[in-house]
Amino acid sequence: TTMIWRSLICFSLIFPAAAATVAGRVELKDSRDPAVRSKANYSGIVVSLMPGGRPPVLAPAHATIRQKAKTFLPHILAVTAGTIVDFPNDDPMFHNAFSNYNGQIFDLSLYPPGSTRSVRFTRPGVVRIFCNIHAAMSAVIVVLQTPWFAVSKRDGTFAIADLPPGEYELHVFHERATDASLRALDKHITVEHADLELPVIAISETGYLPAPHTNKYGQPYPRATDENQVYPGVRN
Repeated sequence: TTMIWRSLICFSLIFPAAAATVAGRVELKDSRDPAVRSKANYSGIVVSLMPGGRPPVLAPAHATIRQKAKTFLPHILAVTAGTIVDFPNDDPMFHNAFSNYNGQIFDLSLYPPGSTRSVRFTRPGVVRIFCNIHAAMSAVIVVLQTPWFAVSKRDGTFAIADLPPGEYELHVFHERATDASLRALDKHITVEHADLELPVIAISETGYLPAPHTNKYGQPYPRATDENQVYPGVRN
C-alpha cells in the first residue's frame, strides 16, 4: 500500500492536474460613449473568477500606471491584492496622483517630471484615481483577491488561463455600469480539464450617471489650470 501511494504522489508531481482556459467576449449595450457607439470599442472590462472555499494565496506583484500626455496609461488596471503600483511621471510637467474614494485613499503629492512614486494596494475593491492638477486625468484600479482575471481587448474578447479544475464565481467590472447591473452578471461556473468558452456577456450602461469629481481637498477644479506654474516649495 505504501508503494502505491508513493507512486501516486510521484505521478501527480510529474503530471499535475491539467489547467484550463476560460475565454469569452463582452459587449456593451445602451452606451453614450462615442468610442463604443461608432467603433465598437469594448476594451477595459475586468472579468474575474473567484474560486470557492478559502481565498487563494497571492504572490507579490508589481504593476505600472504611467502619466504621459496628461493621461494615465492604462486607464483600467486589474491587480491582485498586495500589488505595488508605480506611477512614473513621463510628462514635462508636475503631477499629483491621488484617490479619496473608499477603495484605497492615498495622495502621492506633487512630483516632478522624470520621477516616480508607488502605492501598495492591500484591500480588494475599486480604486478611482485622479490628478490634483489636471481634472481630465482619471484611471481605475480593480484590486482582486484572485489571480484569475483578464481585461477585455478592444473587440471584447478575454481569456483567463491556468485555471485548476473546480467551482468558481464569475464577476465583471465596467466603470460605466451600475452596481446592480454588474451584480446581475455574477455567475457560477464549473471548470473541468477542458477549456471553456462562455456565452457573450452583455453589459448595459443604462442608469449610469457620470458625476464630476473634486480635487483632493474636496473642492472644484479651477476653470483653467497651468501646469507650468510655480508651486509653493517647488522649483520648476
